[in-house]
Amino acid sequence: MPINPTLADQSTHAPLIFLKLGGSLITDKRQVETVRADVLMRLATELAAVRHANPALRLIIAHGSGSFGHVHAKRYGTRAGVHTAAEWMGFALTADAAARLNRQVIGALLQAGVPAWSLQPGALLRCVDGHIARGMIDNIQQALACGVVPVVFGDVALDDVRGGTIASTEEIFEWLAVQLRPQRIVLAGEVDGIYTADPQLDATAQRIPEITPRTLHDLQAVVGASHGVDVTGGMAAKVAQSIRMIGQIPDLDLVLCSGLIPGNLQRAVLDLATPVGTRLYGE
Repeated sequence: MPINPTLADQSTHAPLIFLKLGGSLITDKRQVETVRADVLMRLATELAAVRHANPALRLIIAHGSGSFGHVHAKRYGTRAGVHTAAEWMGFALTADAAARLNRQVIGALLQAGVPAWSLQPGALLRCVDGHIARGMIDNIQQALACGVVPVVFGDVALDDVRGGTIASTEEIFEWLAVQLRPQRIVLAGEVDGIYTADPQLDATAQRIPEITPRTLHDLQAVVGASHGVDVTGGMAAKVAQSIRMIGQIPDLDLVLCSGLIPGNLQRAVLDLATPVGTRLYGE
């Protein structure tokens, strides 16, 4: 169905923000299928406040799979490809786990008053050899034009080469960002940005307030892997992917911050005057 022209005109110039709630933020990645319900509800409440403060803001929310989908995906090697009967069972189990977490995220957002609408990537995306090739853009645009908040998540997807694979939240965001051109992407996790060492293990670790493509090379040695099971890559991969997105969208601001700090999410989405986490941008 084509987008209503009146609705589209109203939203064309409204700010567009992508927000990811990391799997390690909303779940305990060290315990199978364990949601941090208090954290999730607080974040949903903050997002409701964000919409109240700026009703014109267009927002796309995504979340990782955390201790849900990653466990089955690692066991069955889903990302690398799906061919055997056992691997297709793993594909289905991964999809089911990711969807169960998504229902809890949607429930929290709706309870807080956010008109959240789940779009299942596995039913809308198609991949070719591990890369997203098509899908979901029209649905996202229609939802934004209607004032609905689309919610996507890391999920399985059919793949023309591998049979099946996994499309991570960052990959989905990259796919959407190139075509929808957001002003800012906020990646909210446990840790408040990028540090010189793992701050959960090293008390002397220092936060790096800004990263550009020029400074990225010097930081490769200090950007470590994420805690827990993660089949889509650790922090180093996320930073490299972020820099790539900035290369494709030069005016993009990308912020990595902690969603465990009350108010951080609102500041990162609405106003960067007060430094939050680590900001990545082009030169």
